Amino acid sequence: MLIVKPLREQVYEHLRNLMQSGELSPGSSINITEISDQLGISKTPLRDALIQMEVEGFVEILPRRGIIVNQVTLEDVKNAYEIIGALESSGLISSFSKYKASHISKMIKLNNDMRKAIKKNNFDRYYNLNHDLHQMFLEYSDNTKLQKLIKPIKQSIYEFPRKAFFAEWELGNCDEHQQIIDLIKKGDPEGAAKVLRDVHWSYEVQKQKYDKRFN
Repeated sequence: MLIVKPLREQVYEHLRNLMQSGELSPGSSINITEISDQLGISKTPLRDALIQMEVEGFVEILPRRGIIVNQVTLEDVKNAYEIIGALESSGLISSFSKYKASHISKMIKLNNDMRKAIKKNNFDRYYNLNHDLHQMFLEYSDNTKLQKLIKPIKQSIYEFPRKAFFAEWELGNCDEHQQIIDLIKKGDPEGAAKVLRDVHWSYEVQKQKYDKRFN
């Protein structure tokens, strides 16, 4: 059975794709009339999509001034890391009792496949695998609101526009993933959550790692 997404969702995805590709860059304005004409749709689903994007922090709707694509500042990144680390580590702990050997094996495979993608310089595949691995930390959490909260925060710092990446840096992230997985295998949810929160999603730790390797 073919499932057709509501027009608002299709427009939302179109705008996000424009942001990811850089066609709508941070600080640029969005012309509703121009886009609705290009897509051959009314302005209503476009406005609905933009309202959702404002709630998620991607754009700012300014009365009588138009719609601006938000710029991600250093402070935004710091705040995002702190929030993501807190939410993901909480989700990992609440999911922990439901993890099975097959679940951990899948984590290991995803992380190994990420390493392969890095060596092939395939950032898109690496990015998608990384997303899937982090989703597994939250997969069995009974807190249904957690994933809804964390998704737009991650998108705001990672998904538009797609950035180049440093292979050595990303391999270091895979090493951290392996530390987390090893602690999960040992039955240490608090230890795994601590590495996830205080190392992997620590802005200061990651900055020091970056400075050490690339400066």
